[in-house]
Amino acid sequence: MKLSKKYLAHVVFESNDPASKTFDIALLAIIFGSIIVAVLDSVQSLHEAYGRWFYLLELGFTFLFTIEYILRVWLTSRTLKYVTSFYGIIDLLAILPVYLSFFIANTQLLSVIRALRLLRVIRIMKLGRYLAEADFLRESLKASATKIQLFLFTVLTIVLVMGTLMFVIEGPSSGFTSIPVAMYWAIVTLTTVGFGDITPVTPLGQLMASLIMLLGYAIIAVPTGIVSSEMARRRKPEHFEKLKSCTFCSFERIEEGDKFCRRCGNEVN
Repeated sequence: MKLSKKYLAHVVFESNDPASKTFDIALLAIIFGSIIVAVLDSVQSLHEAYGRWFYLLELGFTFLFTIEYILRVWLTSRTLKYVTSFYGIIDLLAILPVYLSFFIANTQLLSVIRALRLLRVIRIMKLGRYLAEADFLRESLKASATKIQLFLFTVLTIVLVMGTLMFVIEGPSSGFTSIPVAMYWAIVTLTTVGFGDITPVTPLGQLMASLIMLLGYAIIAVPTGIVSSEMARRRKPEHFEKLKSCTFCSFERIEEGDKFCRRCGNEVN
């Protein structure tokens, strides 16, 4: 049976029938396989024993991903929109590392970025309600962006002031060789990470460090509070139990009963 371009587009971009679901599940299996190979190849003993096999497997996976990427570019009616979309960029990054390995050693290990392609499991497993929750969280974060930016600017100001003070108080003899180094220490201390590679030795410096630690505990909950209040203020969207995908622009929020895509306006099959 001759496969039409329209049918192939349905199989590649959709996930609501056996053919397209089989394609997506096979794709996920290949993604898992390529990630496992990349992880195992990073183990020195396994690389020495099976490095050639790992490399051949990686070439095979990359060939399959390349064919899939070409198919998606060919089948979509809006090539530029797909190529520059989130999934389009991830699909391209999934194959680039191996081709770069021909010129730059070990870049094939960067192929673990293919793990991001596992986000497609949302469509395959019919987790539309989680997609709706993700959109709700994204919109809340977007609405909180200005407040978060102001908060980060405040934190940056605190880091600059505290770092400069510690540079003056401690000096190069204690490891605070410059204001940028002192700012690095202030960030590590303010976030309560505390690597311990640079520590104040004078009583005044230790007092300043203690104040910064306490300040870190005081402000660490601010971003959470900002986003939480915005989420409480916004109306929670209804869950989408059954979603379809547009075969033209890959929009994945087409509800059951929609006749046209809400993004590109093309007719939904």
